[in-house]
Amino acid sequence: MLLRECNVEQLNYDLKIIDFMRWDLVALTISGLILCTCFFIMILKGFNLGLDFTGGTVIELTSKQAPDLNIVRDAVKKAGYPNPVIQKLGNNHDLIIRIGPIQELSNKIVNVVKGAIKGDVVIKSIESIGPSVDTEMAPTSILALLVALICILFYLGLRFEWRLALGTIIALVHDVIITLGLLSLLSIEIDLNILASLMSVIGYSLNDSVVISDRIRENFRNINHGTPYEIINVSITQTLKRTIVTSATAIAAVLILYIFGGTMLKNFSLTMLIGISVGTISSIYVASVIALKLGINSEHIVLPKIKQEEN
Repeated sequence: MLLRECNVEQLNYDLKIIDFMRWDLVALTISGLILCTCFFIMILKGFNLGLDFTGGTVIELTSKQAPDLNIVRDAVKKAGYPNPVIQKLGNNHDLIIRIGPIQELSNKIVNVVKGAIKGDVVIKSIESIGPSVDTEMAPTSILALLVALICILFYLGLRFEWRLALGTIIALVHDVIITLGLLSLLSIEIDLNILASLMSVIGYSLNDSVVISDRIRENFRNINHGTPYEIINVSITQTLKRTIVTSATAIAAVLILYIFGGTMLKNFSLTMLIGISVGTISSIYVASVIALKLGINSEHIVLPKIKQEEN
């Protein structure tokens, strides 16, 4: 038979249980409003797609003087080439510039770079490139993401319980939509680096939600007397230290990248900062609250386990 060792009152002597679920409806309402707002922002404003999606022109050049990337980037923007991607290539004297599609190479861009660097500039190569993510790849990627979410739901439903699984999936969708909505609001350029950061956010949020769900399942089996409301509070309190330490460590690392990583990593780091912050909150106040509102109780978790042991 299943061993059930303790009750909520006994646990409360050793651990000060925080009443997280006291604010469940408030948190769920605020999350829903933010979610709807971000969704409409994406529809109305759209996204600032980068060259990975739109294609463009790549110019490789070299100069006698080591260029300042920020000065060159500002000069290229002022010349009428929005959202240029400028990187050093190999050494401090070689540059690679990615701008929007142009019909033909003119001396304009060369003169702009010469003026910014204040020295001789020699073009080594120029080529037009298509978008890295074309019209066929985008729908395939969306379909792959939907299949992945369904597989995660199926696995978590078998591993835990369908109410916990559904709450976790909704939390993942919640995190991605809010992150994308803020990227749209801030007009941050969407490129393959941003997509990589979104995948990282999904993995981080999933891991955090699974840890809490696992503790909820364990406590439903081990706590003798306690309502689902109390057991979920106990579970979140027990994992709170781990959640705070993990989130703080991740945010500190990403914040360092944002401050010292240079222009190329700023958007990636900002996306991670938004996603980790939202994901930490959603694992507590979205996934767990939805499971509670769907009526999860000990019978949904304990009885299947007892039947499995009896067989």
